[in-house]
Amino acid sequence: MVVADLHVHTTRSDGSLPLSSVPAAAASCEVDVVAITDHDRVQPDLEGPVTTREGTTLVHGIELRVDAGEQRLDLLGYGVEPTDALRAECARIQRDRSERGRQIIDCVEDRLGVSLPVEPRAGLGRPHIARAIAEVTDYSVQGAFDHLIGDDCPCFVAREVPDFDRGRALLADACGLVGLAHPFRYRDTTAALARCADLDAVERWYPYGRPVDTEALDAAIDQYGLVPTGGSDAHDDRLGVAGLDGSAWDRVGNALV
Repeated sequence: MVVADLHVHTTRSDGSLPLSSVPAAAASCEVDVVAITDHDRVQPDLEGPVTTREGTTLVHGIELRVDAGEQRLDLLGYGVEPTDALRAECARIQRDRSERGRQIIDCVEDRLGVSLPVEPRAGLGRPHIARAIAEVTDYSVQGAFDHLIGDDCPCFVAREVPDFDRGRALLADACGLVGLAHPFRYRDTTAALARCADLDAVERWYPYGRPVDTEALDAAIDQYGLVPTGGSDAHDDRLGVAGLDGSAWDRVGNALV
């Protein structure tokens, strides 16, 4: 039984659920703990690293994209107490996100001869643009990624992100735990797991939708003494698709105290 979903996005980045609606969504899915892990943004409306609202425990988290040289990775920070350095880097990333969004939107509009119902802004992500494409064309959201704005597609624009060492250090200074997100989503999972030598945690439970080599993941957890975390990577109100049971959450919760 999933007690804690430690990977949830809100309208602060590319989710559809406002923070105020998270407790009700968690209750309807029988989830007790939710980590708010918006992309490259902290949550100004969370009063501390771990709080309780309407009976739901909310962990202030963040998902930060970093460049590990061989590939880009996503780091998850849990129990955020924002530092000035982290706030400044998030602000820089959001400026880049807005400019990148403008370039992608312009490319899609020029290529398809349409006007997309979306504007460049802080927090803008490709899912927002994909949904806008689906509104005014025959492309589905997934089709927009597959043919237009996904990696290596004609309207893809890369973001400027911090390197691994800087991103890890920023999160280590501001968070109780820093872990690797969804290790089997990367081109080179072995290299991604090797980076866990410098981290506290790794996302052990995640809805990949396909079989994965959990033996290699468990070996990395043992080798590096990692705290296993997990979550649904929810971008809507379907929480608890993946996550932690009670004993696994206790380990994470104790590490955040």
